[in-house]
Amino acid sequence: MHLGGHCPGCGGGAGNQPCKIAKCSLEHGKIAYCNQCESFPCEKYSGEDEYDSFITYRNRYRDFEKLKKIGVKAYQEEQREKAAILKELLENYNDGRKKTFFCLAVNLLELNDLRKVMGQIKEDAPELSVKEKAARMAGLFQEAAAQKGISIKLRKRSAKEKEMQQRERI
Repeated sequence: MHLGGHCPGCGGGAGNQPCKIAKCSLEHGKIAYCNQCESFPCEKYSGEDEYDSFITYRNRYRDFEKLKKIGVKAYQEEQREKAAILKELLENYNDGRKKTFFCLAVNLLELNDLRKVMGQIKEDAPELSVKEKAARMAGLFQEAAAQKGISIKLRKRSAKEKEMQQRERI
């Protein structure tokens, strides 16, 4: 949504109002990051770390700790660089089937790992087709993730778990 220009990002103004996190930010003084709120962590975070929706939540708390450690400006610069890497991946290495994979890889891997993979693909495969580049890039990201013990997959609820959750809401 952010790369597509549909959302200015968390804490970035009116944003994507169906996003409960962005809406909450506006209701709590337009804070840029949840960990800046006096109520953090709140009920909005209960249970969300177990499964993913269209994004992964695995690094959320680790990222908040990083933000505290390196500061807002440095953290935002890192996120801008990650967004630029994702944009390059989607424009130059996506065979039409890797959008989710690339989004996950950029979210889950550290910036240094992303830089390393991006440098490697430019050396290894400058003249490959887009389909070949996509496959090579996916393999490089899988290797980098495996070295860190990371799975580049969304954690989905089973149909049975979704059904039980729906019943609980009724």
